[in-house]
Amino acid sequence: MEFQKFESIPRLSKDCTITEKLDGTHAQIIVTTMEGCFDGSDFAQSYALGVKDNLVIFAGSRNRWLKIGNDNFGFADWVKNNSEELFDLGEGRHYGEWVGFRVQRGYGLKERRFYLFDTSKWNEGGTPEEFLTEKQSWCPPCCYVVPVLFEGVFTTENIESTLKTLKEHGSYIVPFLNPEGVVIYHKAAGSYFKKTFENDIHKYEKM
Repeated sequence: MEFQKFESIPRLSKDCTITEKLDGTHAQIIVTTMEGCFDGSDFAQSYALGVKDNLVIFAGSRNRWLKIGNDNFGFADWVKNNSEELFDLGEGRHYGEWVGFRVQRGYGLKERRFYLFDTSKWNEGGTPEEFLTEKQSWCPPCCYVVPVLFEGVFTTENIESTLKTLKEHGSYIVPFLNPEGVVIYHKAAGSYFKKTFENDIHKYEKM
């Protein structure tokens, strides 16, 4: 019988990053090498949205691959049209939120935007205050990064304080007074948690 150890329990009072939870639709961009993609099956022929050197780019929603004609609010079409810049994301899966015109809250936008989730990778060289207002110049120009609202030790007080500030300020991506909530990334646990103003056990009407 194979021995299985009990995994170490991460300490709760460790660093976390709190970002604004955006209300759009989940999206992902996959950049991978060509090896195995064009192996005689029609997958790459149907779903590849760009080829550059030895790399291929694909798009997905939360649950499925996307392609032109079987899209999710135009995300595949956007990836195809911006593939030259998006190859600069590098190999890997790049998760984010597709936000804007007629997608959930909409935020009063007349266009749609892709906001990358991984702030540890894309928010390099700045302060949390700068992240609140500035689009990051070093990520592909067609992309944005979710706003960082707090960096520090995980406590319920820090989460409640961040929520209160967000409720009073409104969304940090555009002037919009009905933000959805926050996402907490606990670094020691390597896990994401969310807390929203609506449909949460803890209600925030009095904030």
